[in-house]
Amino acid sequence: MSEPTGTRGIIVEGTGGVWRVRTADGEERDASLAGRLKQEMRGHLKLAVGDHVIVEPDERDSGWRIGTIEPRTSVLARREPGGRYGERVLAANIDQVLVVFSVGKPEPHVRMIDRFMVICEANDLRTHLVLNKIDLPVDPSFVDELARPYLAAGYPVHRTSVKRGDGLEEMRSVLHGRVTAFTGPSGVGKSSLLNALYPELKLRTQEVSQSVNKGRHTTVGSKLIPLPDGDGGYLVDTPGLREVGMWNLPSTSLDQCFPEFKPFLGECRFQDCMHDVEPGCAVRAARALGAIDRVRYESYLKLRSELTDAERNQ
Repeated sequence: MSEPTGTRGIIVEGTGGVWRVRTADGEERDASLAGRLKQEMRGHLKLAVGDHVIVEPDERDSGWRIGTIEPRTSVLARREPGGRYGERVLAANIDQVLVVFSVGKPEPHVRMIDRFMVICEANDLRTHLVLNKIDLPVDPSFVDELARPYLAAGYPVHRTSVKRGDGLEEMRSVLHGRVTAFTGPSGVGKSSLLNALYPELKLRTQEVSQSVNKGRHTTVGSKLIPLPDGDGGYLVDTPGLREVGMWNLPSTSLDQCFPEFKPFLGECRFQDCMHDVEPGCAVRAARALGAIDRVRYESYLKLRSELTDAERNQ
């Protein structure tokens, strides 16, 4: 098969008819999907930030069109919000995800953290947990307890403060040369954190609403941003998410998305063990001995129930 002609690029922004494409020479061009490609994609694939494409001149209007979408190596995806059925891809072809939560204003919710971590695991993405705003007057033991089960599960955990500069140098080394998605709820300080890491970005930020202790959305759609240090890395700034639904994850595979469960999987008496009430369950035995965190185990049970209910309804 012959190589497609045109100019290779990467989708950096866009949510519909027109997409901004950054080519290897650093130029950015607005391009629409070629008609033929629209027909081929109908009902199968939607473009996303991070997709690698080939653009070509569109003789009809002296603009540019996307003629080819190259195969993806990875995606960060969740269920469509609002109870709708379907997948929403937040970013494609990423190397890692930094899940950002604040230690206060808004308060962190462990169940929500676990949802994010499970989605990343289901998409087979390396994941870091970032606990931001540690300059707030929060008991350090609370932060230690929040981080403990994720460190035990093998996740890198970073503690950061925009105001004091805590953890920023470590974060830069994590981002160096990689395509990294920043995700998390609204108001946790993702855009402020990126501005502190790279002041040249000048991303828009807003304060947390005092009345409801929730963040306002400042990023409307995902955006791919080249790292200013010129090392070839990118940042994906994603919208603040207030609703995080799992997509295309069978309930029987959920246990694989909890890394601390893995040493005990396959050791249960029953091959189809759900790690709930079954006798001879190695996961429950590990939980009883303290090898698995109680709150993480409870998150597993809650998420499994949710997935099972969804499978029945479908």
